[in-house]
Amino acid sequence: MSDATLADRRAALEDERVHLRHQLAELGYGDEGRLDYDQNFADSSQVTAERGEAEALAKQLKETLAEVEHALGKIEADTYGMCESCGQPIAPARLEAKPAARLCMDCASKR
Repeated sequence: MSDATLADRRAALEDERVHLRHQLAELGYGDEGRLDYDQNFADSSQVTAERGEAEALAKQLKETLAEVEHALGKIEADTYGMCESCGQPIAPARLEAKPAARLCMDCASKR
C-alpha cells in the first residue's frame, strides 16, 4: 500500500472516529461508559422504549468506534491491511469500502 493511500485511510478513519464520538456525545453517552439520564425523568413505557433504542444505538456506535480505534492501532503498528486470520494482504477494494476491515474476503466469507 502506498504512503498516500495509507495516509488517506488514516484520515478517513480519524474522521470516522470524530464522527462516532460526536454521535455518542449527542446521545448522552457519558464518561462512566453508559448513557446519562435525568433521574427525575418520567419512566413511562414510551421513555423506556426510547431509552432501549438509544442504548442499542450507543452499543452499535461503541462497537464501530472500537473497530476504528483498532484499525488506527494497526496503522501505528505497521500491520494495517493484513488479514488477522491468514496474514495475507486485504484487497485494496475491500479496505476502500471498509477501512476498518480485519479480514480478507476469503477469511471473512468463512465466518
